[in-house]
Amino acid sequence: MREREFIARLLTPLATHKAARGLADDAAVWLPPLGRELVFTHDVLAAGVHYRPDDPPSDVAWKLLAVNLSDLAAMGATPSGVLMGLALGPAQDEAWLAAFTDGLKRVLDLWNVALWGGDTVRVPGEAVLGLTAIGTVAPGRALGRGGARAGDELWVSGTIGDAGLGLAVAQGRMAPDKTLLTRYRRPEPRLALGRALVGVATACMDVSDGLLIDAGRLAAASGVGVEIELATVPVSDAAAARIERDDAGLLGLATAGDDYELLFAVPPGSDIAALATPKVRLTRVGQFVDGQGLAVIGLSGAKIVPERLGWEH
Repeated sequence: MREREFIARLLTPLATHKAARGLADDAAVWLPPLGRELVFTHDVLAAGVHYRPDDPPSDVAWKLLAVNLSDLAAMGATPSGVLMGLALGPAQDEAWLAAFTDGLKRVLDLWNVALWGGDTVRVPGEAVLGLTAIGTVAPGRALGRGGARAGDELWVSGTIGDAGLGLAVAQGRMAPDKTLLTRYRRPEPRLALGRALVGVATACMDVSDGLLIDAGRLAAASGVGVEIELATVPVSDAAAARIERDDAGLLGLATAGDDYELLFAVPPGSDIAALATPKVRLTRVGQFVDGQGLAVIGLSGAKIVPERLGWEH
């Protein structure tokens, strides 16, 4: 399928927002809501690195959109539109493209986001998929990583480590488990929580590379240290059935990455529990302290030194 046919048959029917201009022009034209600041993010998914080449194309579309919307959630922003860049390899045949765009339509509708445009190109190797997401936030209200202070509490949404175990399932290194596999292939951006944290959280980011390494990044950006208690790391029932609940087992979850949960700081005494929902639990996992660096408290109450903190590119 040539680019012109791909755009006309599969992408143009998705690009119904007036900013997309029917994908007939070289750029989108969008008038943002009055009195809102713009928030931009861009992530890339490479086959064999961020997703498995044999993952269902609809799941690849889901993840491509979700990881970018997760960045907007971490800023407290509301997503509006996306620009997509697809470097497609030989494996992305007509059937793959049809399944990908069908999945893309479902997730665009699910999160009320518009496709505004982008570009496609053929490459001789594995596919590389990029997406820029644009959102809005009230002036001066965007969340960031740099506001945590000593004494603030560290909280995280959802459960940690499911996606890492889901990858092991996808690779055949672990017995099949639909819940864990879905957590790896279809992360859920915590958009509503991100908006609710505006004016409440002092710092926020999403967990993409692992709870420990990302907590360290949050602390470093804020100029403070952070302590994490392994005993408090939230574990799903599916994960609990697969690991030993000891320091090694919990460290495996806390360093796996691909969770796309929100990790945030709040002043002590904040009524964070009121922001939880039946689907999204919130858990206090540590606190920020004077100084710098990351300290991990094991199940015995003593500090431990992990061999690794998470995924580093």
